[in-house]
Amino acid sequence: MNYQAHIEITSGKRSGKPCVKDTRISVYDVLGWLANGMSTTEILEDFPELSAEQIHACLAYAADREHHLTVIPAA
Repeated sequence: MNYQAHIEITSGKRSGKPCVKDTRISVYDVLGWLANGMSTTEILEDFPELSAEQIHACLAYAADREHHLTVIPAA
């Protein structure tokens, strides 16, 4: 998925956190809702300005960030 089409980082908006384009909903918000057991359907009902594709873009963004983390071996 091309999450760049759905996620933006804007200085001064939500303290520079990655957000769903044209909203003030951060990737962190979406991940938190999913982690707390909300389904995609429930999120879409509560936040009709979002689409299922944008929710998947948040997951893709998080997966990409995780993939690029540097692992430091334990001593």
